[in-house]
Amino acid sequence: MGCTGVHFSLSDAEVDHLLGIGDDSRRLHYFRQKIEPVYFADHPERLAEDGVGWEPMHRVLSEGTFLSEGRYPLNHVVLGGTNLYAGDDFIMVLKARNQVHDVAKALPSVSHHDFHQHYRVVNASDYGHALSNEDFEATWRAFEGLRAFWLRAADEDRFVLFTANGKAEVKSPF
Repeated sequence: MGCTGVHFSLSDAEVDHLLGIGDDSRRLHYFRQKIEPVYFADHPERLAEDGVGWEPMHRVLSEGTFLSEGRYPLNHVVLGGTNLYAGDDFIMVLKARNQVHDVAKALPSVSHHDFHQHYRVVNASDYGHALSNEDFEATWRAFEGLRAFWLRAADEDRFVLFTANGKAEVKSPF
């Protein structure tokens, strides 16, 4: 079973605090104690729950691979950016405000057809799941839901933090 992913739209102060914590385990603890519960309770409009759809979405936007290959800015929708945690039990990747604006500008141009063409080049054995119409449509729905989140984050000039929780089937590329 894959990890559950969530995107958060963070303020300058939250990012400054996270970046000011020099130790990965303390940074993760701070995120889990001070940011994550507050967003789920008080700011659900500033998060996007990707479930397990983040991994195939990232593969589609990164030319079929789990690594952050592919072209900028679409390869920054999920895993591209600055890694804030080095363990293999959690993923925490920050996108700077300029990257958020670049991603938000690029997302509206991705059509269902283009997304499907890129889905077809995902390496199924590396992905660990059979490529299917059902999986594609679920991944497309997750992508469509994420577009509105990115547009709002850019409009509000915020950072985006992607997190994935749980033991990844594929080791993080960081």
